[in-house]
Amino acid sequence: MRLTPLFAFLVLGATAATAQDAITVAVQLEPPNLDPTGGAAGAIDTVLYSNVFEGLTRFASDGSIIPGLAQSWEISEDGLTYTFTLRDGVTFHDGTTMDADDVKFSLDRARAEDSTNAQKGLFAPIDTVEVVNPLTVKVTLKQPTGMFLFNMAWGDAVIVAPESIAGIANTPIGTGAFKFAQWVQGDRIDLVKNPDYWGTPALLDRATFKFISDPTAAFAAVMAEDVDAFVGFPAPENLPQFQADPRFQVLIGNTEGETILAMNNKMPPFNDVRVRRAVAHAIDRQAIIDGAMFGLGTPIGTHFAPHNPAYVDLTDLSQFDPAMSKKLLAEAGLADGFTTTLKLPPPSYARRGGEIIASQLRAVGITAEIETQEWPLWLENTFKGKDFGLTIVSHTEPMDIGIYANPEYYFQYGKPEFVALMDKLNATTDPEGRTALLQQAQRMIADDYVNAYLFELAIPTVAKAGLQGLWLNQPTQAVDLTGVSWAN
Repeated sequence: MRLTPLFAFLVLGATAATAQDAITVAVQLEPPNLDPTGGAAGAIDTVLYSNVFEGLTRFASDGSIIPGLAQSWEISEDGLTYTFTLRDGVTFHDGTTMDADDVKFSLDRARAEDSTNAQKGLFAPIDTVEVVNPLTVKVTLKQPTGMFLFNMAWGDAVIVAPESIAGIANTPIGTGAFKFAQWVQGDRIDLVKNPDYWGTPALLDRATFKFISDPTAAFAAVMAEDVDAFVGFPAPENLPQFQADPRFQVLIGNTEGETILAMNNKMPPFNDVRVRRAVAHAIDRQAIIDGAMFGLGTPIGTHFAPHNPAYVDLTDLSQFDPAMSKKLLAEAGLADGFTTTLKLPPPSYARRGGEIIASQLRAVGITAEIETQEWPLWLENTFKGKDFGLTIVSHTEPMDIGIYANPEYYFQYGKPEFVALMDKLNATTDPEGRTALLQQAQRMIADDYVNAYLFELAIPTVAKAGLQGLWLNQPTQAVDLTGVSWAN
């Protein structure tokens, strides 16, 4: 259902941000498309995760895994078979029934040979998907996979229908508490309450996601109360002003966002570990955190979130040491330095941080030629096309160290020993055993200096004082509005 008759009403409602049954949330990045199962951009999940699309399981605000479209499941003793019992009476937004056939379609599509799913590896352990009856699905794995229920909570694993898949990139039809209404590209996406939602209904009747990329414009929009909240506020230098203003509340939470200076491991000279190490030692993390993020961010030395119990602090391996950088470059035959590209996507951490990093690299003889790119170009040219020497991006997917096992991933690592380590991790269900393997994986990529690890991204949110129910932390990149309301 495309809800065309509501468009004129929604256009008016989008500016009436103070209505008690509506909300306008600003975010910095606009999705390039609206298919979470076929696009790499986290901005897709920002708008659609939980609000419009749902999976068999889902992330709660504290990062725990809770039932989603599957109300329960049974796991066989050998850990190979998951039998999911689906919720009864669930319909997609176009009125069609969500049942076991849709689950099979979604999982088979995600793992198909021609799949464009950005996290296809999540589905690699699946051997077969069997429809037992309309409300029961049996998933058999090739080997025990301790993260399977966790993987099914990702936005890339949401359940879609064959009837609406052709138009999903522009007209997403899910099962969530909100329906998609319209997308005014370059401006906003409007959602409306789903009156036929299977679960606890949304408390809001309308929700608008407004896209404001410029930090100065972001400050102006919040200060003028043109928006009700800005999640991921891009100008942290302004936060004290909002904290001192009784009209607003400021929430500062953590994310799963490992912010990295990525290096193209197959492009000379970055195919030489000495050069990658030289880059890592040229970077002053704290200067970037202070200069670009105004102190918001936790230094990291590997691709893992510091708030995770399995985290290992490996920042000592890549301490700021320009003299060491110059020595390593000389050993690699690059005593006079070299020139490379530094591709920067829109987020403030990249644009602001990139200027600082380019200056730090210049000090050791590396000339990083900055090219700013909007998300569609970055995704096509840098991420998919691997046309870069250096780039900066925050990986906001939850516990995603497994991406290093994919040799085709944009930084092109895929070391066989690391792949074997991930295979062993996937087959391990014992918590202590998994922790040991995760720590070994962290050390391996840090020792190989695959990338220069900068900081874990914080998530500042500025909201009007009467708004309640927003997530403080982001266990996945999502602005879940299903429990948001205005205080009476």
